[in-house]
Amino acid sequence: MNHSIYSADRPTHLKIVVVALVAGIAVAAVGLSARLNTDDGYAQTARVIKAGKAVTVTSSEASVVR
Repeated sequence: MNHSIYSADRPTHLKIVVVALVAGIAVAAVGLSARLNTDDGYAQTARVIKAGKAVTVTSSEASVVR
């Protein structure tokens, strides 16, 4: 048995690549299925707020320093 990845033969490298690819696809599938099946009422919706009439705010109690 060879314990080094550098001196492993071609079929060993191919097995590692295939296992990594299958694991990546499995993780992506679980993530997508978990994301698509969340219908628990916590969905956020955007509300449109329309601007009203312009308002000017002033204060007559301000002291003027010159």
